[in-house]
Amino acid sequence: MTSTDLREIDACLFDVFGTVLDWHSTVTRQVARLSKGLLLEGSQDAVDFAEEWRAGYYAHVKKVSQGEQGTTNADIMHRQILDDMLTTPRWSHLVDVWGESDREELTMIWHNLDAYQDTIPGLTELKRYVNILALSNGNFRLLLDLAKNQGVPWDGIFSSELFGSYKPNKKVYESAAYHLSLPPHKIAMVAAHRFDLIAAASVGFKTIYVPRPAEDSREIRESMRSKKDGGEVDLVVKDFEELARLIREARES
Repeated sequence: MTSTDLREIDACLFDVFGTVLDWHSTVTRQVARLSKGLLLEGSQDAVDFAEEWRAGYYAHVKKVSQGEQGTTNADIMHRQILDDMLTTPRWSHLVDVWGESDREELTMIWHNLDAYQDTIPGLTELKRYVNILALSNGNFRLLLDLAKNQGVPWDGIFSSELFGSYKPNKKVYESAAYHLSLPPHKIAMVAAHRFDLIAAASVGFKTIYVPRPAEDSREIRESMRSKKDGGEVDLVVKDFEELARLIREARES
């Protein structure tokens, strides 16, 4: 991406789960803490539980984004997936320790996820030059709580629930552009997920990839390249602080 391209950006839209906030570490730690000793902190069981919960999310999002029936509220979705997991042989032993109030508390884990080390300083610097907003599959209250709990300095929040689907459905990106009153080429989607950026590019957004250790496969993370290097996205940065620096330098050049 050239300096001219970077100067064109008026708004950066950020994926939240896995890009801005570290769901993997947080959920793994908290399900163990709340398991009353049945899942040890740092154990493979705790990791597997968190990853299976997240895999259920991806399956649901894919189904609904393709037009099938299902809730567009992530809190309801997370609870449904949790309840389904507890009926399976591997996790059924947790039913006895996780009653209704425990399951509500577990679902609320997703409302207070750790921020990556670069998240707050990077976004704080970046918003000096462009508008920064969430564009997430989380429901609005979930995203509001996450921002409040971690001090994420958003200029605004777009929840896909408001648009009646989930990313990567094109109408989520198109609706965000409409409400920003911006042509797509003045918007950049920032994500740690290839599928999110490919969908954003299909409606004309610029695309910025930020590799995160628990997102995408290692093969995908290591193969992502900018278009000038023969890849699929406009820019690859190591973190938000690098992105802020590049946009600052483009504005000053």
